[in-house]
Amino acid sequence: MTGEATGTWNEASEQAMRRYQADHGWQSKTVPDSRALIKLGLGPSKDHLLNPESAMTTVPDAPRAEPLPTASHSTPPAADPAPPANPNDSRPQ
Repeated sequence: MTGEATGTWNEASEQAMRRYQADHGWQSKTVPDSRALIKLGLGPSKDHLLNPESAMTTVPDAPRAEPLPTASHSTPPAADPAPPANPNDSRPQ
């Protein structure tokens, strides 16, 4: 790198970030990779952690609920239909 730090994000800063990320095998877009920011000391602070090397520093995924059955709660279940009439039965109905 050449030049003095100006404290301003400009074209030279973008080129330097792309080179830095490419040199580490990370994506080399203009937008800084989170690993680059952390490596440069611009990421989250771990000063408050007792064991920063082994501490989990991300929030775990929320537990996923089992899918609900697809039964409708707005329509009551249909009543059992009456059994069909027996054609051999001679009794009046």
